[in-house]
Amino acid sequence: MITVENLTKKYGRKTAVSDLSFQVQPGRVTGFLGPNGSGKSTTMRCMLGIDIPNAGRTTFDGVEYRKLSSPLTKVGALLDGKAFHGGRTARQHLLTVAATHGFSRARVEEVLRLTGIENVAKKQVKTFSLGMCQRLGVATALLGNPEVLILDEPVNGLDPDGVRWIRQLVRTYAQEGRSVLISSHLMSEMAITADDLIIIGKGKLLASGPITQFTQSASHSKALIVGADNEQIYQVLTAAGYSAARRPADSARPRGYIEVPGVSCASIGNLLYTHNCEIHELQDIHSSLEDVFMEMTAGEFEYTSKQQHGEKKEQ
Repeated sequence: MITVENLTKKYGRKTAVSDLSFQVQPGRVTGFLGPNGSGKSTTMRCMLGIDIPNAGRTTFDGVEYRKLSSPLTKVGALLDGKAFHGGRTARQHLLTVAATHGFSRARVEEVLRLTGIENVAKKQVKTFSLGMCQRLGVATALLGNPEVLILDEPVNGLDPDGVRWIRQLVRTYAQEGRSVLISSHLMSEMAITADDLIIIGKGKLLASGPITQFTQSASHSKALIVGADNEQIYQVLTAAGYSAARRPADSARPRGYIEVPGVSCASIGNLLYTHNCEIHELQDIHSSLEDVFMEMTAGEFEYTSKQQHGEKKEQ
C-alpha cells in the first residue's frame, strides 16, 4: 500500500503541493487526476524521492522509497517518457538498468516482449516516437516485477491499441494484488480503468474514494421518464415531492420527457405504477467522469483556453 502523509512541496514562494494525504490500496487501480499545474507530477516526484518535500512523507508498506532495500522490485515508475540516453538502443538501456540491479537478461527479453518493443529493441532510442518511448518507459518500470506501479500520463502518444494495452496491463497488475497509481487527462479512459480516484487542484486534495462515489452518487444521477402522458407523470411526481422537470422534445423523444435529479428509477418506478401511469421509458442517467471532474475542479485551473491565446485570466 502507498501512504502519502501531509506532503508539502514549495519552490520559492510557490506552493506546488500543500499538506496532501491519501492512500493507494493494493488490488486496485487508483486514478490520479487534476488540471495542468495541479501538482500531480510534483507529488509523484516527491513520492519517489526525486524531489525532496518541505514536509510530509510517502511510504510503501511503511517504508520510505530511499530506505527500500531493493527499490525497483518494490516500486516501478514511469514519470518521463523521454528520460533515456538517445544513443542507446532499447535493449542496451534495459540491460544497463538490469545490470545495476541484479536482474537477469532473460527478464530484459521478457519485458521487451511484454511491452511490444521486441522488434525495435536494436534501434536507438532517439529514433523512437513518443509512443515507443512510453512503451520503453513502462518496460523499465516493469523490469523488477514490482509490487507497486506508478505511471504518470503513460498513454501520451499511444495509439488506440497502446491505450488498450496500458489499460489491460494495469488492470492485470491490480488483479494480482498490487497497487497501481496512474495519472491521465483522458477522463473516458479513467472511467473504465480506475477503481478509485484521487482528485487534486492547486496542490490540495479535492476528493478521493471509489469511482462510483463520483459518477453514481445521488448528486450526479437522475431519472429519465417517458410515458403515454408525460403531464400526468409530472403531476404525480411533483405531488409526491420530487423536483421533476419537463424537458422539450428531441429527435429521440418526440413528445419530450420528464427528468428527476438525485433519484434512481427504483425509487419512483413503483410510485408511477401505483398511480396507473403508463411508462414507455425509465432509465437512470449518471454524469460522465469528465462532467464531474470539470465541476469539481472549476476555479482550480492554472491555465485556461483563454490564456493559451495570450489573454490573462480574470482575477
